[in-house]
Amino acid sequence: MSIDARHVPTDRLNTFVREAGDPASPTLLLVQGNVSSSVFFEELMTDLAGDFHVIAPDFRGYGDSERATIDATRGVADLSDDVAALLDAMGIEGPVDALGWSAGGNVVLQLAIDHPGRVRRLVLEAAGSPYGFGGSTGLDGRPVAADFAGSGGGTANPDFCAALAAGDRGERPTSPRTTLRSFYVRPGFTFDPQLEEKYLDGMLKTSVGDDVYPGDRTSSANWPGVAPGTTGMNNALSPKYLDQSGFADLDRVPPVLWIRGDADQIVSDTSMFDLAQLGKLGVVPGYPGEEVCPTQPMVSQLRAVLKAGGGQVTEIVYAECGHSPHLEHPGRFATDLREFLTR
Repeated sequence: MSIDARHVPTDRLNTFVREAGDPASPTLLLVQGNVSSSVFFEELMTDLAGDFHVIAPDFRGYGDSERATIDATRGVADLSDDVAALLDAMGIEGPVDALGWSAGGNVVLQLAIDHPGRVRRLVLEAAGSPYGFGGSTGLDGRPVAADFAGSGGGTANPDFCAALAAGDRGERPTSPRTTLRSFYVRPGFTFDPQLEEKYLDGMLKTSVGDDVYPGDRTSSANWPGVAPGTTGMNNALSPKYLDQSGFADLDRVPPVLWIRGDADQIVSDTSMFDLAQLGKLGVVPGYPGEEVCPTQPMVSQLRAVLKAGGGQVTEIVYAECGHSPHLEHPGRFATDLREFLTR
């Protein structure tokens, strides 16, 4: 089944959206992760279009959507409000099932918190912690430092950002292609060459700068010397601005399917993107030790919030799988998704 790709003007911005399936079928919303776009969902959309009306937008400043500043002081609410505005513009009035991959998991959680009437069920795929990325510890997401050092725009690798901005398609250690191969999927996973180029295209459409990715930064007297700024994606994911523990307090907590890989290096209790974990391993110099700067238990934090909500939660861990279950195990992922959505 074909995928229709177009721009949809909303009252917030001009959003690029991929759409497949019969609009009369139940709507399934697919929300991308960081440094990606809706193109990563095309194969899944084709698989599901016979049963669902599937829509997959690009974030502001990502893919082919309009470039607009992400106000990080709202956490990811700019992005979830963009999604709600898109649903309005497309005339989708009833609740939808929403799937969020990686940082997209935070976006659909925020959609459920701020727009509870919009969400029927949630699928969290390798979703980020409800306390954001970096700078927090413990199951309650308490900050490691008063200024939330270790999170925000300054945590992104500057060489990777430069390669992204330059449209680098090479294979250097910090290139987008190497990052795609080494971290988006489990080590040893091999993409179909045409799909790899398509996904790389999606990554390279990320707008690089203080406004979108990774965002601005401030210096800190606390290790590792950087603290969050106020704009851009990585700051929106800082625990300074993002606290989604309120999901557990909703009057109606939607059923949740949580799928993650056992070899995920990005969202993990020992994440290779957590500067505290890298410091602990000796990769980032000057680490002051676990007592001063403990690592972030991302998976455990999410589990604690989901458990506190008291709703129906199904957690599935895929063996031999990294950060992208829908890419690494597409058949199983589609089957598990269908089973959950048609119960």
